[in-house]
Amino acid sequence: MLAVFICLLVLNVHGQSKKPEKDSPEKVRAFFVASLVKIGDPVLTALSNNQLKTLMPVEKSPGAWDDRTHVTYLEAFGRTLSGMAPWLELGADETSEGKLRAKYIALAQKSIHNATDPNGADFMNFVNDKQPLVDAAFFAQALLRAPKQLWEPLDAVTKENVIKALKSSRKIEPYHSNWLLFAGIIEAAIIKFDKEEDTNRLNYALSEHKKWYLGDGTYGDGPDFHWDYYNSFVIHPMQLDILNLLKDKNEGYKKDFETELNRARRYAAIQERLISPDGTYPPIGRSLAYRFGAFQLLSQIALWKELPKEVAPSQVRSALYFMINNQINAKGTFDKNGWLQIGLYGHQQNIGEGYISTGSLYLCTEAFLVLGLPATDSFWTDAYQPWTQKKIWSGQEIPIDHASK
Repeated sequence: MLAVFICLLVLNVHGQSKKPEKDSPEKVRAFFVASLVKIGDPVLTALSNNQLKTLMPVEKSPGAWDDRTHVTYLEAFGRTLSGMAPWLELGADETSEGKLRAKYIALAQKSIHNATDPNGADFMNFVNDKQPLVDAAFFAQALLRAPKQLWEPLDAVTKENVIKALKSSRKIEPYHSNWLLFAGIIEAAIIKFDKEEDTNRLNYALSEHKKWYLGDGTYGDGPDFHWDYYNSFVIHPMQLDILNLLKDKNEGYKKDFETELNRARRYAAIQERLISPDGTYPPIGRSLAYRFGAFQLLSQIALWKELPKEVAPSQVRSALYFMINNQINAKGTFDKNGWLQIGLYGHQQNIGEGYISTGSLYLCTEAFLVLGLPATDSFWTDAYQPWTQKKIWSGQEIPIDHASK
């Protein structure tokens, strides 16, 4: 039965209607699951067998800084796991989807062991160059998002190796930008799973971002404003995950958490309005090769059931569905063996910056955070609703938009 279910999911990925309102909520969730599995399977299957460095191709942009082989594998691992974590945290059950989750939970646990085993063929680089700080952070974020499935079942040796790997990244000094949050979320994971966190790295990340808030839900990336998607790629999600942990350990962080949640809510509302009637969005700023990972924050706010009152969960589901469907089915998104290729819509190698390589692309999994809501949640069961741009450009009324502080 599980094999049949997987086949149906794969068919769903490639057989979507041009009109999302025609597809049932059940079909939409099946599409989300199939898409996440299609993206993540090559990474976790290879890594669980200690073959990621052997099997994963390393495509680079024309202006690549170097061959990227010293950093790309940790990118693929950390980013894939961060996006899959909420779905995995639902755990196994007797449904077809629950049995599929059981498979990927097992692969993820083996992958964690192999990625942090100093004697393993796929042991990851956590210390050389700057980039490993970024992807140690995504790995840490995955552990925070799914502690019951990705941390608690690990054996003692693997847990020790994970903590050693995370702590080893401390030798990397972050840039004075969103990178401070990479150092911060690693320390947050150490607070949760070990001890002897570096409170200076943690608190500096949070205090600097307080200074960099520009208003209306938006932070500067450092002191300056950038037109890009880094408020969603990194800045809001990592602050939310850090402060969500800290507020339960220290009353003093509760106000900071509520402030950040309100700002993130506003940014999520803006993101929902950016999605056009045909499921496209402005190709602005760097890292466009992360594709629909640009909408991580909207997915996270929906997962947390914190959407603004004027944004219905089903309209977010419909917007994300149409957007992801557009991009994942574009010719060239995957190579013949199922690995992601550089591009925003299909295969566009020139769109990658010097730091982009195959592993980088797996940040797109962050759009699937909403799969952490069970299939019975109203997000997945409510009838189709058009999203904001779909409404206004078809002549319907929409709420007036208001800035926030």
